[in-house]
Amino acid sequence: MEPRGMKKWRPFATLPEQYIGLKEIINKQLEVAQPVLTEEQMEQMNFTLIEALHTNKQVYLTYYKNGRRITDTGFIQFVDSLGNLFVFIDDVFELKNKMRLSELIDVRFA
Repeated sequence: MEPRGMKKWRPFATLPEQYIGLKEIINKQLEVAQPVLTEEQMEQMNFTLIEALHTNKQVYLTYYKNGRRITDTGFIQFVDSLGNLFVFIDDVFELKNKMRLSELIDVRFA
């Protein structure tokens, strides 16, 4: 029997906090700077987006968000070059995603 007033030894009590802190450090290390694109690269992506919109071809979109490069597959539904945005429907969840053209790193036909 345990004496009164003594706490059980809990070796992992602080682990979640330490783990969260460690995870943040690791995530920070994985962050990359947003690539700077040339005018020509941006123009090419714009043409690809518009072609994908009109032909309804599937594309791979690589974009920059929260220090990460993310690649999704989907279909372009709307492009507004002047308003700096486009809408794509992703393949997996079939959800509409509104995104800034300035977040885009690369667009290729699937």
